[in-house]
Amino acid sequence: MPGRVVFGVRPVEELCRARPRSVAVVYVAEGHRSREIDQVVAVARDRAIAVEIRPRAMVAGLAGEGTHQGIVAVAGDYRYAEVAEMLAAAGGEPPLLLLLDGITDPQNFGALVRSAEVLGAHGVIIPDAHAAPVTGGVVKASAGATERMRIARVSHLLRTIDGLRDGGIRVLGAAAERGEPLPSADLRGPTAFVIGAEGRGMREAVARRCDGLLRIPQRGQVASLNASVAGALMLYEASRQRGTPVSGE
Repeated sequence: MPGRVVFGVRPVEELCRARPRSVAVVYVAEGHRSREIDQVVAVARDRAIAVEIRPRAMVAGLAGEGTHQGIVAVAGDYRYAEVAEMLAAAGGEPPLLLLLDGITDPQNFGALVRSAEVLGAHGVIIPDAHAAPVTGGVVKASAGATERMRIARVSHLLRTIDGLRDGGIRVLGAAAERGEPLPSADLRGPTAFVIGAEGRGMREAVARRCDGLLRIPQRGQVASLNASVAGALMLYEASRQRGTPVSGE
């Protein structure tokens, strides 16, 4: 079987729209019909992607433990981007990147990618060890944002940070209790945020490589915010400072 299975209505639709050439076939489970599925089928067929009806058990088996909503897509291996592609994609804007240090939970990874895509980041960078890769579960958690966001997988995160800094990008790490308050930081220039693993945060070696640390002021008593929430807040503040239009405003 080709590299991966993407499941769920929204993720399959985004995959078909953004990377149609990577999709081998879309399977719809017998007895599953809805307006949302019909729309995905129309998108797939419009892009010359084969759509086939298959037994529910087969579709469920392909999705594994994931909630498939009656539809899966069989696709090739995920194509990771290069960091240089992200910087080029920024064009005339100051680059805005998100680096993940040790995020192994697919739900957190997917949520962070979704926030990055929604809030205008130019790329997400992950290490190739001790980190969740892009799987069907990550695609589902991101609501398909993985198919539109540039994601780079690097062999050495510390060297990547050094390279970004040498290129004039300010690297700022998320810290629970130390560092500059997020609202006080100037995030209008080239910026890369580093989000550490749930619970332990960034590795100390990564924190030392950063140009500075940021903390999110809190009023409650809980020790710290979830990694994906912290990342979303930092990205939102950068987007707000840059005057990026937000839907509904």
